Amino acid sequence: MLVGTRYASATIDDRYDVVVVGSGLGGLTTAALLSMAGKRVLVLERHYTAGGFTHSYRRRGFEWDVGVHYVGEMHKPQSRMRRIFDAITDSQLQWAQMGDPYDRIMVGDDSYDFVAGAAAFRDELARSFPHARAEIDDYLRHIRAAGRSLPLHFGPRYLPGPLRPLVGGVAARRGPDYFSRTTRAVMSDIVSDPRLAAVLTGQWGDYGLPPGQSSFGMHALVAQHYLGGASFPVGGASQMARTIVPTIERGGGCVVVNAEVDQIVVSKNRAVGVRLSNGREIRADTVVSDAGLRNTFGRLVPEEAGDRSRMPAKVAGLRPAAAHLGLYVGLNGTTADLGINQSNLWLYPGYDHDANVARYLAAPSTDLALSYVSFPSAKDPSWPSRYPGTSTIDVITLAPHDWFAPWQHEPWRKRGAEYDELKARFAERMLDDVYAHVPKARGNVAYYELSTPLSTTEFAGYQHGEIYGIEHSPQRFAQTWIKPRTPIGGLYLTGQDVLFCGVGSALMSGVLTAASVLGPSLLRQAPAIIDFVRA
Repeated sequence: MLVGTRYASATIDDRYDVVVVGSGLGGLTTAALLSMAGKRVLVLERHYTAGGFTHSYRRRGFEWDVGVHYVGEMHKPQSRMRRIFDAITDSQLQWAQMGDPYDRIMVGDDSYDFVAGAAAFRDELARSFPHARAEIDDYLRHIRAAGRSLPLHFGPRYLPGPLRPLVGGVAARRGPDYFSRTTRAVMSDIVSDPRLAAVLTGQWGDYGLPPGQSSFGMHALVAQHYLGGASFPVGGASQMARTIVPTIERGGGCVVVNAEVDQIVVSKNRAVGVRLSNGREIRADTVVSDAGLRNTFGRLVPEEAGDRSRMPAKVAGLRPAAAHLGLYVGLNGTTADLGINQSNLWLYPGYDHDANVARYLAAPSTDLALSYVSFPSAKDPSWPSRYPGTSTIDVITLAPHDWFAPWQHEPWRKRGAEYDELKARFAERMLDDVYAHVPKARGNVAYYELSTPLSTTEFAGYQHGEIYGIEHSPQRFAQTWIKPRTPIGGLYLTGQDVLFCGVGSALMSGVLTAASVLGPSLLRQAPAIIDFVRA
């Protein structure tokens, strides 16, 4: 689904106030806010459509969302995220609230529901763990405390100087550093039953690391984000980019696709523009990279400029996040016909998430470490009118880039029979999960295809096929140098590497980057940032 203007038909000038490299949600949010502040912004995207991991694609009469499956807080008109989305989309982006349960954690034959509202969440889990009601309450207190520690952890280093007083005094109220400990370490202090701990951390696929490796702060932010329930964009995930682009265009800017940036042009340690892969140079006072830390300083910034900033060496010390397989299934029949509901399914072979992953990575033919099954056609109220008589299912699981590395230099869709056979074996295993939980899907699958880590590299430019940028470990959150402003003058970062993964993070990274570029003048354009940094 095309969002943006193709390079071949776009009218691009030789100079802009700002050039944004990449059109993920972070880049588009930054561009929209800068446009609202009077800047003329050009967004350049290597893919055929804008939106990054929020884009959708069509095949054989079906449509799938590649990276957005549910979003928290959108059903609350006064929430920070909703207010910012409304500002940058002129309230054109609409949301449909999911019913309960929004997530269902399934371990073997056991099933546990996550429902909206802290009290309801506790009461529902207490039905399965009646002895642990107090521990569930303690867990909820800890994830709230981790959320409150966010300004302490990020504020002093991420906010530009003029905005730091907004978090003044927070440092004096220092509590536990939830970002420096693993999820498993903190959970072992809170929860005595390992089965309950496994259920409470059952959303770990949302950030890509099992409890023994992930930062508890990352886990807590995800858990709290969904605690009030979840929503889905009406019309699919591509509506995010589609409704933001007009804001950029009204400011005299443009979002151009099929326009790959080959290099960020640096002169005297200052970014002065970009060079496209066709050799054309476009000048700008400010360059914002939404391409990720690794791509920015490993590929886009000239070697001599990067060496001077010492950023490449710092970035090299950080591990990429997990890569994945995505199975996209199109079915004949409505959601009612097929017995499909909105609840996301998290399927695990056992209660020890870390052991599940270790076993799977050592022996890929064993049980999948996790299988996440999502039903976008059931979440979107516009689906029946757009694609009548059909349904879709997405299935996601882990898959290291190394398993597919032998074919990484082969062209897309022409990687040979051995590669296709490997994909087919994984697809069949993932389809087995679909048939086990949606029995009526069997015999009604009209089309399916599997994406691999090489697909992520092809379309998003991530070298290792990582979907979440830099892994969300305690080590990552200890890097105080990661922030929107870089050592190279006029060069800024936005996107999931600036904060953490997810729609909310990408949105807020865009706000923080725009604040770094504009300083206090942004507050007149997007007052919701005040609520964000004071939260």
